[in-house]
Order: sequence, then C-alpha cells, then structure tokens
Amino acid sequence: MILCDTEIHELITDHAMVQHYQPELINPASLDLRIGNLIMLESVTSHQMIPLSIKDYTAEHPYELVPGQFILAQTIEVFHMPEDIAGLFFLKSSRAREGYENLHAGYADPGWHGSALTLELKNARQLQPLPIYPGLKIGQMVFWRMSTKPALSYAVTGSYNNDKLVAASKQFMRSGAMPFLDAA
Repeated sequence: MILCDTEIHELITDHAMVQHYQPELINPASLDLRIGNLIMLESVTSHQMIPLSIKDYTAEHPYELVPGQFILAQTIEVFHMPEDIAGLFFLKSSRAREGYENLHAGYADPGWHGSALTLELKNARQLQPLPIYPGLKIGQMVFWRMSTKPALSYAVTGSYNNDKLVAASKQFMRSGAMPFLDAA
C-alpha cells in the first residue's frame, strides 16, 4: 500500500526516515526531493566520472546541463529506510516536460540507510541546456509498506549504505571495467 502524507510525516518525525527534509515538501502520497551540492560528470580525457561541487550555483546562475549530457546528482535528503518500508523515485512531471530524463534507478530497499539518493540524470533536449543547482526540486519519493519484513534487509545485503555523497557505480569500480573516482 502506498503511504499517504500523514504516514510519511510520522515516519520522518517519529522514526527519522529522512533527514534534511522540509515539511512543505510532503505531498499527498510522496515526498519532494531536491538536488544537493555535488554532481559527477563524465570526464572527456580520463573516461572517469569526476565530482563537481555546485554549491555556489543558483537558480539565477545555474550549472547548465547541455543537451545529451549525463550526470550523477545527489539529493539533499538522506534516507534511513525502516525494515518494512520501500521507496521509489519518480521525476517530477514538470521536470520531465522541461526535458530532464531520469534513468529509473531510484529504488530504496527496506533497510537502506545513511545515504543520499544518487540520481542518474540526462538532458533529453536537443538544443537547450537545463539548469541544475542545489535545492532544485527534481522529483519525489513514493513509499510503500511491505506485507512483512524481508528475511535479509538492504542493511545486510546492500553496497550503497552510508553514501552521504553522490556515488558512482561500485560494480564498475570493483571490476575495473570502467574507472570512476569516488566523490568521498
């Protein structure tokens, strides 16, 4: 069952499910998420994802995501998912209509904790850049209550716990198939 605003608020305030949120970001059945201070860009010369601080960019003077460009971005919000709650990230419809594309990898397993959500974003437009800056409302997290707690939560099985910063693919980093620089 999808959680409503009062259940989301209760999980945030009574169980610290989300840190660094603002109450006005709670919607009837979701929580708005915002872009944080760090993104990762593809390096032209080294074939690596390199971190870039965008903390000094604003709505008036944003980082410009050029047409076709792919980035990883972190959310301001940090998650501590309960053992019986899962979440799924959706791009805000207004952002999709502007040309932002999300690669649909924003799933929050029960037990995922201590981490900002890393978003995989792309400018789907052909001619115009899109603004990126800290605080930009980019999407929303929808939460579900599980029918029961899983036998093994993500707290035990996951490899992206306690990632406070934007995180590149750890599978590629371990295999050496594609080098990445870690933002930490």
